Amino acid sequence: MGIGNGGPHQQIFMSFVRAAGISPSYGEGLSNLLRTRGYEVRRSVIARIIAAAMAAVVSALLTLGEAHAQRPQPEVVATIYGDTMYQVLPADRIPAISDPVFVTGEEASKHMWGNEPVMGLVSDGEAKAYSLWHLDAHEIVNDVIGDTPIGVAW
Repeated sequence: MGIGNGGPHQQIFMSFVRAAGISPSYGEGLSNLLRTRGYEVRRSVIARIIAAAMAAVVSALLTLGEAHAQRPQPEVVATIYGDTMYQVLPADRIPAISDPVFVTGEEASKHMWGNEPVMGLVSDGEAKAYSLWHLDAHEIVNDVIGDTPIGVAW
């Protein structure tokens, strides 16, 4: 009574194959290979495999549950037109760029794609470009144009 006979053992084996995310055709091939080599996979073996897989899944779920329980819950800061607003990160958690370093367009072309988006600013003939890739990570640049302090926010 092997697993390749289409009976209950085959059904249990294929249930495990599906639960493990293995393609059914690969599972059928494995089942047939075991049967043609003379292996008999008994219910107890399949039960052990399934129990081990279930134990791994339960362990993973418990680990995720513990991690979720330890994560601080976001603070509700306001309700605006029925929508709850949460503070996800504490203040000053994302560092601003306070002393930006600029390079020439020629130098920037060595490090950036030609179509990479930037936020541009021109004031009194002075032009600056802020890489949105950098702003994604920092969100704010404290800078000066001429004698005027500015904040570039993304």
